[in-house]
Amino acid sequence: MSRSAHPAGPRHADVLPDGHYTAPPADLNVLDRKVWSRTVARNADGAVAVGGIEVTRLAEEFGTPAYFLDEADFRARCRAWADAFGPDADVFYAGKAFLSRAVVRWLTEEGLNLDVCSGGELTCALEAGMPAERIAFHGNNKTTAEIERAVTAGVGRIVLDSFQEIARVAHIAQRLGKRQRVQIRVTVGVEAHTHEFIATAHEDQKFGIALAGGEAAEAVRRALTLDGLELIGIHSHIGSQIFDMAGFEVSARRVVQLLAEVRDEHGVELPEIDLGGGLGIAYTSEDDPREPHEIAKALGDIVTRECEAAGLATPRISVEPGRAIVGPTAFTLYEVGTIKPLEGLRTYVSVDGGMSDNIRTALYDAEYSVALVSRTSDAEPMLVRVVGKHCESGDIVVRDAFLPSDLAPGDLIAVPATGAYCRSMASNYNHALRPPVVAVRDGEARVIVRRETEEDLLRLDVG
Repeated sequence: MSRSAHPAGPRHADVLPDGHYTAPPADLNVLDRKVWSRTVARNADGAVAVGGIEVTRLAEEFGTPAYFLDEADFRARCRAWADAFGPDADVFYAGKAFLSRAVVRWLTEEGLNLDVCSGGELTCALEAGMPAERIAFHGNNKTTAEIERAVTAGVGRIVLDSFQEIARVAHIAQRLGKRQRVQIRVTVGVEAHTHEFIATAHEDQKFGIALAGGEAAEAVRRALTLDGLELIGIHSHIGSQIFDMAGFEVSARRVVQLLAEVRDEHGVELPEIDLGGGLGIAYTSEDDPREPHEIAKALGDIVTRECEAAGLATPRISVEPGRAIVGPTAFTLYEVGTIKPLEGLRTYVSVDGGMSDNIRTALYDAEYSVALVSRTSDAEPMLVRVVGKHCESGDIVVRDAFLPSDLAPGDLIAVPATGAYCRSMASNYNHALRPPVVAVRDGEARVIVRRETEEDLLRLDVG
């Protein structure tokens, strides 16, 4: 019996019944444009290239496993989001999806803002040159040191997540002689149709202050009375890997209702609302994400309509795409190690990476695509499970997919749409070395996050 499934994390039984899985594509050599970055294509000799460089050459130079990030695609997606929302709204890239100094520089150059949620992300952002006023600082339990760093640097906003944090940030800002711009994160009682571990707007979870019971209204009340704070708006986030805009419509309506209550009680119209991120991408051919301009129009229409009904001026909108920008821009390249057919079930294909470079399949039951990329093949398709080399039966990279039946050890296969949450959640499980991130653009490739070495591991082991 199969378990329930959703694009954010389809859950399959350990053994699929006949007919449960999707039929193989007509041609395994065709790359679905929905799941691969813009410059990925097969060359005349059959090998896949990104940014004009074949994967066989990339593997020789940088090794496997490795993440290859299409820089031109990343920059194009940044521009698409900025253009879609225009000068009267703000786009904050959610750094938790993947952050490095190179990425910060690209964001700065392309005009996007940056959302960070830890002291480490804040340090990366500042040291790479992101102007502090373009940084938003999230988190449900920011330390005193992190808040002091953010306030001292002059970050553009701190998103307040609890009553304790309202007082804590106000006290620190006042002690430092600052008036810190803040938003209050509210939980609006909307649970996006997603995996429960990444649904964030229902009340029974760690983020935000609930609208229910008047808690959010009380948070606003307190923030408006504290000299160290400048309350600029309300923040809401309803989940991840969302394709349907219905949840945003309900969320926006409830946030605008709170804005109206604030106006009626305090005579203040808060100038901003942040509707968060969570917009989905295509991991498989079945996924159908919306384009940035569609999202911008839909959100703009929702907020304008609700504000007109409430007699409010339309506030400035912010959004926080992370996965939607970086997710589709990268793929993970692996070398096939062993191939183990299980008669009547599937074939297990083991690669030189695994859950240490992509925990999402094990953690969320996330679904991915995979392709043979070092050559083409006319062999019949075989049902495979791509697994890693770690000492865990749950070490699965791609749960169910089709690859050519002549697949052999030494072949290169690639998993697309791994730009988000793969390197940022990577681990050293089994003392694995975390893979490099290599940016590829216009026939040139350069390491932006180097591969770890055994010396790196032992440097932290003080004995």
